[in-house]
Amino acid sequence: MGYIYAIVAGAIMSLQGVLNTRLGEKTGILEANAFVQGTAFILSLIVAVIFGKGDISALFKTEWYYLTGGILGVAITVTVMLSMGKLSPALAVSIILVSQLLVAAGIDFFGILGTDKAPFGWNKIIGLVILIIGIIIFKIK
Repeated sequence: MGYIYAIVAGAIMSLQGVLNTRLGEKTGILEANAFVQGTAFILSLIVAVIFGKGDISALFKTEWYYLTGGILGVAITVTVMLSMGKLSPALAVSIILVSQLLVAAGIDFFGILGTDKAPFGWNKIIGLVILIIGIIIFKIK
């Protein structure tokens, strides 16, 4: 089921990036971002109240840096909008994907933020190189 979630997340992220970029072209990047993050907050709050089974008070008992995801969400939305506005959506997503893979591999390799350490072998290096070569080929007109 994890693969299905990942596929759906990737598809939705690409669609959202284009929608947000077009909204930003009409309203301004920061204004669009405020709207996007605001509507996400409201919807998330409604869903949590109706379906949530967790403990919201645990927010105040966790490490402070775990609470920075919302800040990163703002940065993600703005930088995706800016990159898609300057590049094509497909090229922007390709570069974003390489960046995500490199950072995720570093998080795995070093065991950052409580993740289990995972080796970064030649197969992963070759995979990233092939992905980067694919982006270069994709970019050729």
